[in-house]
Amino acid sequence: MFHLNAGNLFLQDVISLVAILNPVAAAAVMISLLPPETPKVITDGIALRTARLVFVACIVTLFFGDLIFKIFGISVDSIKVIGGLVLLVLSLNMINGKLSIGTKHTAEEISEAAEKEDIAIVPLGIPVLFGPGVIATVIILKERSASLLTLALLVCAVGVASWITYVVLKNARILMRQLGITGFKIITRIMGLIVGAIASQFIISGVKVLWLKM
Repeated sequence: MFHLNAGNLFLQDVISLVAILNPVAAAAVMISLLPPETPKVITDGIALRTARLVFVACIVTLFFGDLIFKIFGISVDSIKVIGGLVLLVLSLNMINGKLSIGTKHTAEEISEAAEKEDIAIVPLGIPVLFGPGVIATVIILKERSASLLTLALLVCAVGVASWITYVVLKNARILMRQLGITGFKIITRIMGLIVGAIASQFIISGVKVLWLKM
């Protein structure tokens, strides 16, 4: 039973992270920033560096993110509420066919990305993939890790989500060609529903504890 629960928790963490990262939307952004004649070896390199950045950023947030909030006297339950609200807005945007609230990038960033081959860090890695929604989610998922095993499973879930991001970005052109605009919007909306459900759980859980403390 314990192993079954651990497996379910791992699967939930992977689904949550992949839905919030939304690598399919990131693939569309990558294609829009790269010239059509860009060699595959360059796009593969960008995909790998972006996935590495996502993994490292998530791990740093996992082990040190909550400490930063504690310095300012912010409780995990407060993070659940505000993080849930951020995810709720993100999910509504996704359901409406938009990328996310964290994927906007300035004209200067777009211009710089067009001039450079490496767009793995800005804007693709940050903020397209790793934004406020991911930060809040990682911190909240860590809070429910009651043992070293569940914490290790969360680290593995981050690794799996980063690997899925790499695979999607590496095959971005094929994926976008097969999905088309309609397929892309369908997947984005499905992920939006998942993110919305996660957001609701975060908000309810946080509000319930804060209410009892009043």
